[in-house]
Amino acid sequence: MKQRFPHLFAPRVQSASGGWSLCVSLFFLLLIDTAFAAERPNILWLIAEDFSPDLGCYGTKEVSTPNLDRLAEEGVRYTRFFTTAPVCSASRSAFMTGMFQTTIGAHNHRSHRDDGYRLPDGVRVITDWMRDAGYFTANLRELPEHFGFSGTGKTDWNFTYDSKPFDSDRWNDLQGHRPFLAQINFQETHRAFHAPKHADPAKVVIPPYYPDHPVTREDWAKYLDAATELDRKIGLILKQLDADGLSADTIVIFTADHGQAHVRGKQFCYDSGLRVPLIIRWPKDFPTPKQIQPNTVDDRLLMSLDLAPTMLDIAGARKPEKMQGEIFLGDRAAPPRKYVFGARDRCDETVFRFRTVRTDRYRYIHNFTPERPFLQKNDYKERSYPVWNLLKELDAQGQLTPLQKFLTAPTMPPEELYDEIADPYETVNLATSPEHQKVLVELRSVVDRWIDESNDQGRQLEPPELAAAKGATKANSDPNSGSTQKAKKAKKKAAADFK
Repeated sequence: MKQRFPHLFAPRVQSASGGWSLCVSLFFLLLIDTAFAAERPNILWLIAEDFSPDLGCYGTKEVSTPNLDRLAEEGVRYTRFFTTAPVCSASRSAFMTGMFQTTIGAHNHRSHRDDGYRLPDGVRVITDWMRDAGYFTANLRELPEHFGFSGTGKTDWNFTYDSKPFDSDRWNDLQGHRPFLAQINFQETHRAFHAPKHADPAKVVIPPYYPDHPVTREDWAKYLDAATELDRKIGLILKQLDADGLSADTIVIFTADHGQAHVRGKQFCYDSGLRVPLIIRWPKDFPTPKQIQPNTVDDRLLMSLDLAPTMLDIAGARKPEKMQGEIFLGDRAAPPRKYVFGARDRCDETVFRFRTVRTDRYRYIHNFTPERPFLQKNDYKERSYPVWNLLKELDAQGQLTPLQKFLTAPTMPPEELYDEIADPYETVNLATSPEHQKVLVELRSVVDRWIDESNDQGRQLEPPELAAAKGATKANSDPNSGSTQKAKKAKKKAAADFK
């Protein structure tokens, strides 16, 4: 505000009429502030959990997603959008700050829940920056009653946050507080799946690294049914946005916190764990950036870190000095990326250390813990992923293909290299291919440089006793605490502030 209207902030000389002058100044300041607010769009940020681009508009069969398909027709569908971690807390810590989780010490899943760890100086969550820019912020749990569901209010950050990250959790507060940045978080595509049946297990397309087995097909169909239910709920939200007169001045962003809830997806650094959908619809009442045209596809390499600085630019604010994400819309958009990066560290009690880079053609993975098996013990996956246990059973019976046995091998390769054009399922490791040594050496160097330049905090693994405790540092601590907003506290505060 001060930068846009500097004359309003100049020192004033006191006079006999100073009181009157101050009143007039405040009146005009209010008018200009209201006009400035009207110049900037609202942002509605829809975040699915554990979900790859498994929508009709991305070519997936046996899923019914008419609402998100229509959103893509009205906006832009991005095909190379990646999170920086394949698990929720590390990924959310990153995209909510615009910083690599490995840089800010938030790389181990559900870490720092009981030790008071704070973000580094100069790093804040995006809602703090947006609030400074004049935006009302919300993580919506309380939705219109006729919806029949609530938002999850998920935050799941690997750092201690003492302030108020959101102004409200109530949909009804949006109408009177504009411009706003509001999230709605959805659980549907996170296990356990609980959606009505739609997909035919006999018709779903199973990746070749999974056994073509009734258990696999049934599990995959349930995942797609969850996506169908997610789409139904998003349809209600978009309809309400219209009914409330908000569509014409609200940017709608749909994405996910990381990739699909399947054995080789979540917690692993393949495309299935890091590539997620991104759909953006621009409102008709605001000038459209040159990068946005309805019903188009954008193939640029983008990272989830890029959302934070892009939102700030939309808000008319500068990108913070330390923020590692890049603006990708508007006149200040950065040049297209050549590389996007990802990392996986401890998840639950299971320790791996992967670092990866993706180009428009290749994915390279450096495995710093190659002596450990892919199916290293993990209580969560053993309990929740039926194909995890099926792989072990079929392997014992000698019924897996060589490709599927990669998942049950006692060790993993130290390096992996995949041609994403020729091999989109990432099944042929080219790390030992003579024809690909130049690419391998180049991307190995790129990852090494990124680790150094980004000050990767994961170069030393957690102590074994901390990993065994799933990140808890105190007796009786629950590492899963702090994954959502505290509903009662947020609701009580919202009622007091905005009634």
